[in-house]
Amino acid sequence: MKKQLGQDAIYDARTLGVPRMLLLGLQHLFAMFGATVLVPILVQGYGLPLSIQTTLLFAGLGTLLFHVCTKFKVPAFLGSSFAFLGGFSTVATMPAYEGLDPQVKLSYALGGVVVAGLLYLILALLFKVLGAKKVMRFFPPIVTGPMIILIGLNLSSSAIQNAQTCWWLALVAIAIIVVANIWGKGMIKIIPILLGVVGSYIVAVIAGKVDFSSVKEASFFGIQQFVIAKFDISAILVMAPIAIAAMMEHIGDISAISSTTGKNFIEDPGLHRTLVGDGLATAVAGMFGGPANTTYGENTGVLALSKVYDPRVVRLAALYAVILSFSPKFDALVGSIPSAVVGGVSFILYGMISAVGVRNVVENRVDLTKSRNLIIAAVIFVSGLGFSSVGGITFTIGSATITLSGLAIAALCGVILNAILPGNDYEFGKSVEADSSADFGTY
Repeated sequence: MKKQLGQDAIYDARTLGVPRMLLLGLQHLFAMFGATVLVPILVQGYGLPLSIQTTLLFAGLGTLLFHVCTKFKVPAFLGSSFAFLGGFSTVATMPAYEGLDPQVKLSYALGGVVVAGLLYLILALLFKVLGAKKVMRFFPPIVTGPMIILIGLNLSSSAIQNAQTCWWLALVAIAIIVVANIWGKGMIKIIPILLGVVGSYIVAVIAGKVDFSSVKEASFFGIQQFVIAKFDISAILVMAPIAIAAMMEHIGDISAISSTTGKNFIEDPGLHRTLVGDGLATAVAGMFGGPANTTYGENTGVLALSKVYDPRVVRLAALYAVILSFSPKFDALVGSIPSAVVGGVSFILYGMISAVGVRNVVENRVDLTKSRNLIIAAVIFVSGLGFSSVGGITFTIGSATITLSGLAIAALCGVILNAILPGNDYEFGKSVEADSSADFGTY
């Protein structure tokens, strides 16, 4: 039976032909590019010389490494993690590092990133030794579902901030995406994000809202300048604890990808493999001058819209990222995309992430008539949104200042409440319905 593009799930993109696969990979590249390069841009604002080209290189290499570790089964893209921005900012202004060369400060921060990545391996070992069933008892759908929703909600403010730079242009991007995905036929229906970016960019060029000066000045080919990590206890104490939030986000993202694709990646290839892949990608990136990596919700949104779930398409995007990391001119071209276009595209993608979280809760039949479940969800939402709005919680250990983000606080609160409140009857792997491959348990 012939599958309808954009309607039926496609697990083998080779059936679509090479040209379509190449386009789908390009769509995933555009989805991750804006956020991935935004991290080094923001870090540069703190006075630390984090390279855009190096960031892009290790996003691509990290994604490929992740796919190797997960037996090429999980359609996830690893891009720059925003969770570590507070850590970079703290290291840049620490009194202990006052007067040091910015590149030396960056080296110390990157050393902290390496240690944070290695912490993933400890959690992965717990999953391997104790088994997913015992460990996942601490991460049931009542915790991971709201966390997925929270990931999208926390990102929503950046979508609005970008969109409000030119609302009409953002609305053009949104309109193209909606029309292509709802009324489009064939290939049009499964590349709405790519069409939204290209279509609204063309409109922006016609309207004179694109500055090509940086594109003209950039060279076609350029080699990255690596910054090698150095290790200092103060920077490690700042950066390493952020791994708590990043690991919780990872579990939420893998749950979201599983729910989106209808495949239980928590069980096969297993969270121990996905955590190893994410952790190694982060550690390798930090060692040679790149920021921490994380599974990207933007690309999960693309999966949900296109319904093409083949990991090969994501690996194509990773190869594009590696190749294009050697082209400063391409970086400048993508960097010339107006913020409003990025905002319009993000408006849809970030909303899709939260919607997937809602679906995760519904499909797993989380019983919200239970007071314990309502309390856990309520605390996660208020902690995540509330503490994010005030910059998290900052405290000092010795000479180091540590900041826990709203997402980290929400994750800790959810896990702790789920562990101590009575009535935890969650059993990982117990299907809600015998014929449902997307179920991760019942609560």
